Amino acid sequence: MRTATYFFIFLNLSLALFEEPAVYPLPFLVTSLVEVVCLLVFFGRLTHFAKVTPRNMFWKDTKNICIMVAILLSLIDLAIYGVLRIYDVKSIRWSRIVRPIFLVNFAESRQIRRAFRSIRNTMPEITYVFLLFMFSLLMFSLMALKLFGERNLQTAEGLPYFRNYLEIVFDLYVLVTTANSPDVMMPAFDFSSWYALFFIAFVIVNTYIFMSLFLAVVYNNYKKHLKVPCGG
Repeated sequence: MRTATYFFIFLNLSLALFEEPAVYPLPFLVTSLVEVVCLLVFFGRLTHFAKVTPRNMFWKDTKNICIMVAILLSLIDLAIYGVLRIYDVKSIRWSRIVRPIFLVNFAESRQIRRAFRSIRNTMPEITYVFLLFMFSLLMFSLMALKLFGERNLQTAEGLPYFRNYLEIVFDLYVLVTTANSPDVMMPAFDFSSWYALFFIAFVIVNTYIFMSLFLAVVYNNYKKHLKVPCGG
């Protein structure tokens, strides 16, 4: 039963590859039939679970409610989308976002729910480190605006360099990943090689210190919550 449930969950999630807009498009009739079969299997699994569970326990379990709501929303969306296609009205399948609910809420997915619960419990404890990182990013962005904003520098494409605060925040946020290094500092470096010290300091503080600290806090707290016993 577990293998069959996981197979149809995987099949249902894989439909995103074949539905419009698709990587490998298939006719709507094919994808809709596959989805209906998957939903019928999910409903049958839920019905089977209801028969072996006391009624009051079954209806108090939010996981079962989530599955029923997801099935209902998927069927409604599929019907609306099909009718709109008949009348050549362009629309999207908004119910795709509820498909992961099946992966998380079935009884067979206890370990997945445990991982999600650990992530949820970890989030408040890493908020302080994240806020410190954002404060550092905003302060460095403000310094960059003061250092470079009034010097009328331009990028290689001829665009204004570090004159808009929000764009500076985004560029420096990308620099944390070093994805735009060293391109982001070249206009300033061409103006004066001493400005490289600003970007070196930024990378040391935010990439090497804050990112390492952030990773350590996430790992330690996630591991702590993962060890805590929890129910289904």
